Amino acid sequence: LRASGSMAVVGRAIASLARRHGGRSLGVAAARTVTTSAVPASAQAANAQPTGEFAGAGFRHGDSHKARAPRRTQGAVEGTKVSLMFRIYDKPGALVDVLTIMANHGISLTRIESKPTKASDKLFDFQVDFEGTPEDPRLEPALKDLRAHTVVADLQEAVNVPWFPTRARDIDEFSAKTLDAGAELEADHPGFKDAEYRERRRMIVKNATTFRHGDTIPRVEYTAQEVETWGLVYSKLREYTDKYAVSAYKEIMPLMEEHCGYAEDNIPQAADISRFLHQATGFTLRPVSGLLSARDFLNALAFRVFFSTQYIRHHSRPLYTPEPDICHELMGHAPMFADPDFASFSHEIGLASLGASDEEIERLATCYWFSVEFGLCMEDGQRKAYGAGLLSSFGELEFACSPDRPAGGRDDFPKYKPWEPEVAAVQEYPITTYQPVYFVAESMQDAKERMRDYCEGLARPFGVRYEPYTSSVSVDRALVRMEPKREELEE
Repeated sequence: LRASGSMAVVGRAIASLARRHGGRSLGVAAARTVTTSAVPASAQAANAQPTGEFAGAGFRHGDSHKARAPRRTQGAVEGTKVSLMFRIYDKPGALVDVLTIMANHGISLTRIESKPTKASDKLFDFQVDFEGTPEDPRLEPALKDLRAHTVVADLQEAVNVPWFPTRARDIDEFSAKTLDAGAELEADHPGFKDAEYRERRRMIVKNATTFRHGDTIPRVEYTAQEVETWGLVYSKLREYTDKYAVSAYKEIMPLMEEHCGYAEDNIPQAADISRFLHQATGFTLRPVSGLLSARDFLNALAFRVFFSTQYIRHHSRPLYTPEPDICHELMGHAPMFADPDFASFSHEIGLASLGASDEEIERLATCYWFSVEFGLCMEDGQRKAYGAGLLSSFGELEFACSPDRPAGGRDDFPKYKPWEPEVAAVQEYPITTYQPVYFVAESMQDAKERMRDYCEGLARPFGVRYEPYTSSVSVDRALVRMEPKREELEE
């Protein structure tokens, strides 16, 4: 539909359909939902063509506006899109006339929307976006012709949206904007009084602060004590994941043992895991020093990048951690990113987060919590876990999945709800105890499709397309990516 004149073909088809239906006003109303951005994100990725260039700590809700210092002149229009509004009467052939004018002037539409005017149900307003700039020499003669065939036709200002990255390299700045954890520990952290442990974390965190897109993830020479801690967690979890993890997880783990070095006596390197995931689904890992804002964390998923810590929990409490560490990242998250359905699911959330409002980010982050972190799905009539918060916690894994009691040290049962993202998006949850509510999908495919439908229903004023060969995204209308206000950054 992006070829010049292709929307005129659509208009002629609509006009022909109107004639075959007795001249009813399909010329305008039938085009109400025609938009060139309505292709599902996963289909866009699958069909994208090469254009040139070519991962987890958690996030904290409510901080999506604090992530960055200003990077560019605020108010600049991004890309080469122009927005135009025209108003026409609802009658057969009205739309095809306008689209033909655009085609005759070589205008290539990227988006078209329509809605009835408030003044009359016989008048429709159309918002179209097309390739070009306001200085394009085609515009003046095109506007002159359009005004002769419409009630009104005028250029529109670009839409203001929250800043978002358009290339994978743009997320380089996120690594330096962590909110907490990393080298700095809270007073109740098991390693707070251990100076040697704190220094060790500071050394490892440097990997994240200096890493740039395209670099090879630095390898960490883990100590014997760190390997011992890993081994205790690894052996304990395998006993429970064999019983309660989804089949995809159990199929992938032997491959990661073979190709990435997963073993009870060896901590796998993030660089090897990232390479394996990229070959499997296009996802990569990226080192991070601590917790990110929800907006930054989700934005990275749009580029199939998952932020991952490289440090490990304190040896004094090997089966407990107050924040994400490599046991959570590499045993919980990483294996599932090798599953195509799960990878697409995560990618959908990431794409939906680009340019989303703070309220939508909050809802998407909550959906992430109840799926990527604590999601369940049915397999052979039993509840199985695909969320990393469960797969890396043997106690809660048993509590969430076992049909018997006691389980996970508890005698009670949680509440189970069907996976409905619109419901999950507003569900409250605790962060320091077992979840009282879990959402259960019929399958990973079901979870993905429902999340895609939810994302497509968000009220974002533009469409986005992921270009896998360049690790970049393109949008279908003129936008101004707005930086947070300085007073917001200083909160």
